Amino acid sequence: MRLLIVEDERRLALSLARGLTAEGYAVDVVHDGTEGLHRASEGGYDLVILDIMLPGMNGYRVCGALRAAGNDVPILMLTAKDGEYDEAEGLDTGADDYLTKPFSYVVLTARIKALLRRRGRGAVSPSLVVGDLRVETAARRVYRAEREVTLTAKEFAVLEQLAIRAGDVVSKARILEHVWDFAYDGDPNIIEVYISALRRKLGAQYIQTVRGAGYRLVAPR
Repeated sequence: MRLLIVEDERRLALSLARGLTAEGYAVDVVHDGTEGLHRASEGGYDLVILDIMLPGMNGYRVCGALRAAGNDVPILMLTAKDGEYDEAEGLDTGADDYLTKPFSYVVLTARIKALLRRRGRGAVSPSLVVGDLRVETAARRVYRAEREVTLTAKEFAVLEQLAIRAGDVVSKARILEHVWDFAYDGDPNIIEVYISALRRKLGAQYIQTVRGAGYRLVAPR
């Protein structure tokens, strides 16, 4: 499950990201509303944790813009404010739940799990198709020409990032952020190892290297 945290209190954001990563989530963090809207609009997230008081664009506007664009990603709003008016405004803009600071981390994780369960009950397992390659993101399975290809967890996660943005160039930095986490400080060339493994298993023709930019998943001609 991929989560996006949009929170300008950097210490809080880092603390939440570390805790949620330990829980098994892939977590991205941004610190202003404009970037949060951009990231969330790209898709690929299972839930957004959105602060209300943000620089650039406040949480109400971010949430409203996502809903106006037809994006139904679950949104859990955070705010230092308290009061029925604020809660009503947050929910009116399309938020799915609301949590007032300071809050218990246990309560936060419970709310996240509840929202993800709710989304899972009403969702069809997403399938990403590129040529004769099919990536089943919910089942965590990959098929090429209807034959299943066995991948490791990290190989699948790298492929998933390419499949979500099929046809577009995906940078090493973006893959590191989504697959490892935003705090990874190891060798970024580790991605090349997984790209090589994917090419061996799927076929080199599916993954193009764009020198100096990243990788692109394409349907072979």
